[in-house]
Amino acid sequence: MKTLSSPMQYYPSTGWVDRPTHLEAPVQGEHHCDIAVVGGGVGGMLAALRLAENGRDVTLLESDLCGWGASARNAGYLSSTVGSDPHILARYYAGRFHGLVRFADSAVHFTEDLMDHHSIDCDYEQTGILASAVTLSQLEAVKAGAQILIDAGIDSEIVDGRDMGVPDAFLGGIYARIGGILNPGKFALGLRDAVLASAITTFEQSRVLDVKDTGGSVTLDTSSGRVHANQVVLTNNAHAKELSITPRWLSTPVQVTAIETEQVAPGLLDAAGWTSRTPMVTRHIVMESYRTTPRGTIVVTTRKLQMPRGKIIDRQPDQAIVADLIRAFRTRFPTLHDVQPAKAWAGWIGMTPSVLPVAGYASPRVIYNSACNGHGLAQAPYLGSLVADYICGKGMHDHLKAVWREKPKFAPGLVNPQTLKLAWLADRLTDRRG
Repeated sequence: MKTLSSPMQYYPSTGWVDRPTHLEAPVQGEHHCDIAVVGGGVGGMLAALRLAENGRDVTLLESDLCGWGASARNAGYLSSTVGSDPHILARYYAGRFHGLVRFADSAVHFTEDLMDHHSIDCDYEQTGILASAVTLSQLEAVKAGAQILIDAGIDSEIVDGRDMGVPDAFLGGIYARIGGILNPGKFALGLRDAVLASAITTFEQSRVLDVKDTGGSVTLDTSSGRVHANQVVLTNNAHAKELSITPRWLSTPVQVTAIETEQVAPGLLDAAGWTSRTPMVTRHIVMESYRTTPRGTIVVTTRKLQMPRGKIIDRQPDQAIVADLIRAFRTRFPTLHDVQPAKAWAGWIGMTPSVLPVAGYASPRVIYNSACNGHGLAQAPYLGSLVADYICGKGMHDHLKAVWREKPKFAPGLVNPQTLKLAWLADRLTDRRG
């Protein structure tokens, strides 16, 4: 295997887009509003936009720059993926399983419409997504799980890898006909432009340190000022547990890593068997993802997750994890052994214990929601919009009911350094057996 070459660049944020130079000013002194949204990712921005469209006086607080966290640092998949293993979901979430499938399916269509509505140019390609096995034993399990999802109504089909025009390493599995790939940085910053052009009061550089529901109103403290609101929406992703009002065990922060190769000639991709350019994810416990970009490169993500050591901060990705991603790329694409990695970056996401989107009341005036879990961009903005409509008195949509928790209670400790290491080892054992 080739080692990292000298041009390799490590980014502390994202390699998709350049950081905007202008930031909105932080909150100063005392500020009053009807509803405050904490967290300026795609979920928080959409919640704020929807609330403003419904005539509410909205304030959005973001600790850094809206859209600059996990929203801009992922693989750029618009996916209808539902949680974890379909067998587990169908058994333990039988009462809401069909609702979860419809939620994930509708989230893709919602986000596609969102791009059109706000004229966001983010290089979106409606390609569908292949969730593929990489070993024969894995293939049988993937097909069985795929049939459960298809029977539940997901817009997908069971396919053979050879019929899909993908490299030999990807044997086939379930192909979701809806969704596709985009530039997540362009998408997130496009939503930020929509927020800044709206009536929303936006405070960037305003990390919320504490949220107190006093019964009459909610107070949000920052290092430079204070916001008083009648209601609050918490949509701060990996940073959720930093606030004491957040339900315990709601989510665990994990870091997802990505690499991008140098430009690859189309003929080389064809020779590798990737004639369709269909984006792919593997059906490991912790997936690997592979996609092309309009700039002629390949982006590879995930494979191994990392938890923070103390406070969550932006930092360059771990070189050992980057090297592991490169090994995966060399294994799946042996004919591209001369293609060099050019960039690496990482981002923090929040993982719920069920690996499903969730929402509910943290207190009588504070609603939490957490959506992505590494399953693509679509679910966060869709959940944000559903929560906003609910706050505005439009009732609880059936898709919101599917993820709503009546009590803010979650199972403890399911995502920890030990389980993440075991997942990686189990995945590599699967590869070896294959």
